[in-house]
Amino acid sequence: MERYWNKEIECMSREDMKKLQDERLVAQVKHVYANVPYYKKLMDEKGVTPDDIRSTADLHKLPFLTKADLREAYPYGLLAKPLSECVRIQSTSGTTGKRVVAFYTQHDIDLWEDCCARAITAAGGTKDDVCQVCYGYGLFTGGPGLNGGSHKVGCLTLPMSSGNTERQIQFMIDLQSTILCCTPSYAAYIGETLHEMGYTTDDIKLKAGIFGAEPWTEEMRREIEKSLGIKAYDIYGLTETSGPGVSFECSEQTGMHINEDHFIAEIIDPDTGEVLPEGSKGELVFTSITKEAFPLLRYRTRDICVLTREKCSCGRTLVKMSKPLGRSDDMLIIRGVNVFPSQIETVLIEQGYAPNYQIEVDRVNNSDTLDINVEMSDDKFSDMVKDIQQKERELAAAIKTMLGISPKVHLVPPKTIARSEGKAVRVIDKRKLQG
Repeated sequence: MERYWNKEIECMSREDMKKLQDERLVAQVKHVYANVPYYKKLMDEKGVTPDDIRSTADLHKLPFLTKADLREAYPYGLLAKPLSECVRIQSTSGTTGKRVVAFYTQHDIDLWEDCCARAITAAGGTKDDVCQVCYGYGLFTGGPGLNGGSHKVGCLTLPMSSGNTERQIQFMIDLQSTILCCTPSYAAYIGETLHEMGYTTDDIKLKAGIFGAEPWTEEMRREIEKSLGIKAYDIYGLTETSGPGVSFECSEQTGMHINEDHFIAEIIDPDTGEVLPEGSKGELVFTSITKEAFPLLRYRTRDICVLTREKCSCGRTLVKMSKPLGRSDDMLIIRGVNVFPSQIETVLIEQGYAPNYQIEVDRVNNSDTLDINVEMSDDKFSDMVKDIQQKERELAAAIKTMLGISPKVHLVPPKTIARSEGKAVRVIDKRKLQG
């Protein structure tokens, strides 16, 4: 039986949800215009005033915000409440440029944790569950968000953070954890380590996992479900809009329901900025309509996905977004071909390899090179050079079929690619591309 955290909202009629969004959008635009000079300037430059925004139908009139804007306005330029009313900051884990710093009032945190409680409940969580949170804590939003959501649901919460995997597994067994929250790559590593320690799924009580913060494929989902004996649910969010819980997966596992009472989603053409019709693939844009301290209007996520309002068997009426199909900025263009790491991962799993790999892109004599290091499992490992070379050729051919370009595949011994306890570093681009 499907469980809901807030059935009235999660199953609200389209008409009532649109009315709620209209009211909240109008109020939010007035709030931002009056309190955020940076965004007021963008609106003024576009010739838009709050009076022009009367409903969600007028959303397209507002200017976009990008990560570049957030960096330019750092640290306080997009703050919409006095610092005295803010109780916390969170920050992105980005490695380039200035970090994005997001601010929260206590009300913002309450709403964020409520969104995470919806995700935990959709995964079957109740007050009788033990929720092991292995996302990073601190500035990263993963740990604090799911921790707060778990408390709201009433689960016994294990705030483990990431790392020390053997201890994670010991707690999982001793305290009989039933829900695991972490990145998919770390979930895969926990499953791998569990079996290496001599345990099986009979030794643990896990029933569900809530995995996000990095791209993962359906093939990887099935691998994790098998190794941990669970049902694996996706969750999505960005620090800029609060953190995990912007959208979450239900038992149907065919996309993530967006919490539309807090976030209005649009799909745009990433090149022109034109709003695309429902069902189109394009860049996801979010407008926060309930955030007080750091309310972003029309924030370009750079994630490529599809929105759908097809009826869902779970009973929720919230619009669904597909798993991100790549990013409009992180997408690799190699020899003129668009390449997403998830495509390579799909091939690896189809060929029987674990998703432990690293892509290296370089430019030699003005030509792009694509090297893929793939870790062999113990059963595939062979010291015979001829065997390894044959396997490398077979894998390279399969990847070429998927991508249309030839990679160099390097099969490496088990355990030689560094395991990630946070976000997996899948791509090393040495080309130093501009723009």
